[in-house]
Amino acid sequence: MSSAVQALKRSWRTQLRAEDQRHGADERREASRRLCERVAQSEVWRAATAVLMFAPRSDEPDIRPLIAAGLASGKLIAFPRHVTASDTYEAAVVRDVARDLVPARFGLHEPAPECPGLPLKQLDLRLVPAIGFDALGRRLGRGKGYYDQLLSHTPAGKCGIAFDWQVVDELPTEPHDAPMNHLATPTRWLVF
Repeated sequence: MSSAVQALKRSWRTQLRAEDQRHGADERREASRRLCERVAQSEVWRAATAVLMFAPRSDEPDIRPLIAAGLASGKLIAFPRHVTASDTYEAAVVRDVARDLVPARFGLHEPAPECPGLPLKQLDLRLVPAIGFDALGRRLGRGKGYYDQLLSHTPAGKCGIAFDWQVVDELPTEPHDAPMNHLATPTRWLVF
């Protein structure tokens, strides 16, 4: 990774985190509700049978209603789970969020060890969080590269999930950065 691109990414992370702090709980709740409605109404979501979700952190859109709707409609719902031996992530099936998701590293929640793994090739949609996205479908993650690894191992569609304030005109990228096929915000549905 070039040091110039690393520096640009760090700068964007700082800017986007600062912008994120300007938005309160009520605004986040309403934006999350509208975002979930937008995704639920999309053909991409309706057609999906196996979806990789994420357990939202406090600074990410709250997609828990979408998770519940997916489970209720019979979709196979999976979440990333860390594999210590290889220091990578795999997909694991969750049937009951309250029971199956447990605290994990980086302040995340992930499937418990007893949740069955799911081959990545069985996924047909991945909902993807980030610190930011750009209007070209590029994603700025937290800087560890774990999600990019997980995104590169399956042909399933990738849909970025973001608040409107997380989307900028253009972000720096590198060859390993996985581009999105779609980007959903409370006010937009972009196709790339």
